[in-house]
Amino acid sequence: MGYHRAGFDVTGVDSIPQPGYPFSFVQADAMTFPLDGFDAIHASPPCKGFTTLASLHGKGHPDLLTPTRLRLSGTGVPWVIENVPGAPMRPDLLLCGEMFALGVRRHRWFETSPMLFSLIPPCQHRGPVVSVHGNPGGRSTRDGVRPNLSDWKRAMEIDWMSARALSQAIPPAYTQHIGELLIACGIGVSA
Repeated sequence: MGYHRAGFDVTGVDSIPQPGYPFSFVQADAMTFPLDGFDAIHASPPCKGFTTLASLHGKGHPDLLTPTRLRLSGTGVPWVIENVPGAPMRPDLLLCGEMFALGVRRHRWFETSPMLFSLIPPCQHRGPVVSVHGNPGGRSTRDGVRPNLSDWKRAMEIDWMSARALSQAIPPAYTQHIGELLIACGIGVSA
């Protein structure tokens, strides 16, 4: 949604059906899907292997970030990879919901080609925020309130996703910001 708001036509690719996806969608393996014809590519490889919870429980998950980066590097097209803090990547941008005045604290790293730099001030983590992890009602905010699905949707500014999808999503404000940076660099702008 963020790239759409920034002015891009968006096509999603995933091996898992995404019935609520609001744009053009192709069910395919993103590692073999043809990437020609796109102005920019955004990849979000599964982060389960890099989360704090995975390291605490010693769960082994495949590293899909490294082969994704290798594939995108060979395209000659500007790309962005998003993942959790601690993932083995260059964090060119660190974004958090509080940077965009959202009611959610969700840090995400973005590695970019070309390298983009954000002029957004760092997040301050001051007031209560909604925790969007696991299941609605499963975790509380700092003030002890257990958020429900409506709270999650409002905090992330996403009203079209299920709880499961929302627990893995990033707010559209993040990709809108990145899309605007890409356009400012002349990427995705027709002559």
